[in-house]
Amino acid sequence: MKVGILQFKPVRGEVETNLRNIRKYLIRRKFDLAVLPELATTGYNFQTRNDLFGLAENRRGLSFEFFEEITARVGGAIVWGLAEKSGNKLYNSAVLTTPEGDHHIYRKTHLFFREKLLFDPGNTGFKVFSWRGIRIGLMICFDWIFPEAARTLALKKAQLICHPSNLVMHYCQDAMITRSLENGLFCVTANRVGTEKIPDLSLTFTGRSQITEPKGDRILSFSRTEQAFKVVKIDPELSDTKNVNRHNSLFADRRVEFYLL
Repeated sequence: MKVGILQFKPVRGEVETNLRNIRKYLIRRKFDLAVLPELATTGYNFQTRNDLFGLAENRRGLSFEFFEEITARVGGAIVWGLAEKSGNKLYNSAVLTTPEGDHHIYRKTHLFFREKLLFDPGNTGFKVFSWRGIRIGLMICFDWIFPEAARTLALKKAQLICHPSNLVMHYCQDAMITRSLENGLFCVTANRVGTEKIPDLSLTFTGRSQITEPKGDRILSFSRTEQAFKVVKIDPELSDTKNVNRHNSLFADRRVEFYLL
């Protein structure tokens, strides 16, 4: 399975510009699954909820149509981040769009910093989606710091976790090694680069997108600043064994009776 990451610099507030840039990176590439950053269509750092709400989309929006078209053309699925509106609700969401025209949506569970002023808390919970026999889990950015997020997806038999991100702290990339190792699966963290400024707040994103494999090794990585689309081959079935050695299993050895509070 060919899995790729697009690390780039979305332009805040310019959805059509961002979609054109995404097309340039992906349209002539071969992949089975590509992962894009959190809020890849809109940018991240907004002053007010109203500023962002005007850019938000529902399933009839331009970005949904765009990813339907591009996945059908390239024959691979894409995970991408957007501001999703549903009635008067606004969610920080990730979508798994397949070449068959399906859109599977996850809404961010753990909102970070000023996201709490912009978005409603996600209400989908952590789901695993099956596509072409591969079991794919979704989480977004700050979900990484809560080990329950990745563990829930792993217990639901995810083989890989797609993790669109707009990371500004430097801890996450190293922590995702542990998330892969403790759950025995692949983690695909797609971060962005660049700086966004609003009055009284400037955010610089840390880049360093990566894929970590079930034993904790990085098998694909980016620098802090490069803008590129990179692809690596993985074997998702490596996530199906949870054995540490012939006597220990990550899941069979769990003693859940002692974990309850």
